[in-house]
Amino acid sequence: MQKQFSIAEAKNKLPSIIHYIEKGPCVELTRRGKRVAILLSIQEYERLSRNYAGFWDALSAFRQNIHDEDIEISDLDFEGLRDTFTGREVELRG
Repeated sequence: MQKQFSIAEAKNKLPSIIHYIEKGPCVELTRRGKRVAILLSIQEYERLSRNYAGFWDALSAFRQNIHDEDIEISDLDFEGLRDTFTGREVELRG
């Protein structure tokens, strides 16, 4: 469970709060009991603000890599990967 401080408490305890969040957990700041901000470590901030490629960008990069390295993919590369079991027998009643 993350710790929670009012803004007034945080002003008085800022150095100890900073030491606390450097170890990992984040801290919620509240104003009149309502959450208004989160303090978190620089490591957590950097992790959250990394740019991740979306699916289309990742697929485009994969296709470009295949093209650049002149890699050929054929149906034989996928042979045996898919289960051909059709499933169980089902009797439908109407």
